[in-house]
Amino acid sequence: MQYNKLSPEEEYVIEQKGTERPFSGRYNDFYEEGIYRCKKCNTALYKSDSKFSSGCGWPSFDDEIKGAVKRVPDKDGRRMEIVCANCKGHLGHVFEGEGFTSKNTRHCVNSISLTFDSKSKCCKNHSIAYFAAGCFWGVEYYFSKLSGVYSIVSGYMGGDIPNPSYEMVCSGMTGHLEAVKVEFDSCEITYEDLVKYFFEIHNFTQENGQGPDIGSQYLSAIFYTSLKQKETAMKVLDQLSEKGYKVATTLYDAKEFYSAEDYHQDYYLKTGKVPYCHSHRKIF
Repeated sequence: MQYNKLSPEEEYVIEQKGTERPFSGRYNDFYEEGIYRCKKCNTALYKSDSKFSSGCGWPSFDDEIKGAVKRVPDKDGRRMEIVCANCKGHLGHVFEGEGFTSKNTRHCVNSISLTFDSKSKCCKNHSIAYFAAGCFWGVEYYFSKLSGVYSIVSGYMGGDIPNPSYEMVCSGMTGHLEAVKVEFDSCEITYEDLVKYFFEIHNFTQENGQGPDIGSQYLSAIFYTSLKQKETAMKVLDQLSEKGYKVATTLYDAKEFYSAEDYHQDYYLKTGKVPYCHSHRKIF
């Protein structure tokens, strides 16, 4: 992966795990709306609504974008380091139990480890896509690896019953499919890239489910939010047909998306397990 060129000062903090002087960083006393990204690889790390003033001299956040920040025990055995989950660049340290916010967590981050995209830029480039490819645990796992994707939510789409539970969806009576909501920066990754990747991480020729998961809730589908998305998906479907594949994936106009229960979110990240019915294979 190609990373951004760092200055000597940035290398000292991000790669050598140094610390900038307190109250000296650009984002210490900074509260514009937008997204904070990793200086080294541009991965989205924090949203502005999680930033708060702790008086410590460094930017403070009480939550990260799901899957974007990794915790690593410090060599001194006392503190917990935080690094970018994508490039492993040093961000700072995380502390719990201080009572600053209701989440009781403080990510103490070096400004020099961050860049910032204002709300106006994020809104301009911010896009959403919906995919169903079997068990949403594995789909979420693979999409979270893509640069330019900064939020993945597992949930349910396609049915007619509002606010379905997992048990209701599993019954096959609601019409919902297990799906993921993918939020991405269209300047970093295109919708077509996402569609092609979607086909590369599951068996889109299987008609009755995905792998060992059999049932209508596990069918392959793309829920498009615009005519442009539909046309892009159809173009990729044509490419697959030209390659000789018999595609079982169905296209639908996006309906209301319902987030799944908390225990389904970031399932593989939480459990340390790996997907059992999804894998990535290069097709395009």
